[in-house]
Amino acid sequence: MSQARVFIQELLKEADIEINGHRPWDIQVNNEGFFQDVLARGNLALGEAYMAGEWDCKQLDEFFHRLLRARIGEKIKPSRLLWHHLRSRFFNLQNTKRAWKVGEHHYDIGNKLYQQMLDKRMVYTCGYWNNAQNLEQAQRNKLELTCRKLQLQPGMKLLDIGCGWGSFMKYAAENYGVECVGVTISKEQVKLGEQLCAGLPIEFRLQDYRDLNEKFDAIVSLGMFEHVGQRNYKDYFEVVERCLRDDGLFLLHTIGRNRDMHGTDPWISKYIFPNGELPCLTHIDRVSRDILCTEDVHNFGADYDPTLMSWYRNFEANWSKLEGDYDETFFRMWRYYLLSCAGAFRARNLQLWQWVFSKQGITGGYHRPRLDSDAADAQAL
Repeated sequence: MSQARVFIQELLKEADIEINGHRPWDIQVNNEGFFQDVLARGNLALGEAYMAGEWDCKQLDEFFHRLLRARIGEKIKPSRLLWHHLRSRFFNLQNTKRAWKVGEHHYDIGNKLYQQMLDKRMVYTCGYWNNAQNLEQAQRNKLELTCRKLQLQPGMKLLDIGCGWGSFMKYAAENYGVECVGVTISKEQVKLGEQLCAGLPIEFRLQDYRDLNEKFDAIVSLGMFEHVGQRNYKDYFEVVERCLRDDGLFLLHTIGRNRDMHGTDPWISKYIFPNGELPCLTHIDRVSRDILCTEDVHNFGADYDPTLMSWYRNFEANWSKLEGDYDETFFRMWRYYLLSCAGAFRARNLQLWQWVFSKQGITGGYHRPRLDSDAADAQAL
């Protein structure tokens, strides 16, 4: 038995995970060279080895939940990953040229994939699961809650930064009578989004957010801030400030992490979201405080676990409709992506925040709205 295997075996015991054990979260290793590679290259090697079939796990989400809850990753610090950290610290990986890469690499890989994986509205952000029984209800809850937080009224003009396929704009236009402009860096999202939103007062633009310079009554950004990068946060908030009317509200919906760090997981960066970077609360507060006024911060990060698990179940159930377009390596990569992220949110290693900002502070204060399901819970208490 190699020293690398012995070392990893002892680490995994702290998370109650066994090598070649019989429980669904135990890891099944098919290549002994896997252990040394993981010690040398950390998470990048772990993900690549899974894609290559060098190890398996029946319940990958629970494997990661246990791994992260026990903070095993903090005890392996591969020196080869130093460059990944340094490049995110000293280079602007999300400048106007590089910002388009994630659109091409992730969002443009096929609308059919996302149609089979997401809910019927094609919402690719965390649902709000309070009293929701399924993904459709959870996503409807999130869209409705977001509209109420923005205090939308008929006739308003709304900007959606990182609009995806237009799910929020479509909901807001149909239910609140607002006119919408959405910007995205994905050609495929624009193509399908225009079809899904046909006949509504919605405009899609293939455009970098930094080029925006017009006024809106409300601004929303759902799941796009993860692609902005720390070096660009000030520019981002200055764009919002110049585009938001004086009495308007801005809602920022973003995944975040608990600690002040640069860079992101190297496997996620290489295979899923190139040049992505997750903020922490300090990052957002430090940059925004001199530009906008924080009215509300709402954390429902635990809701991303059931959201991701629902996406995975859809993806797996509909794989037969997709396998003609993607190979087995892609299946394992996408499975690893969805389930490892579910485990991370279950471990509370990642969070999901909705921030509400005004330009100068609301006289008398801002009061977070409730959905009917929230009110019912409060009465039960």
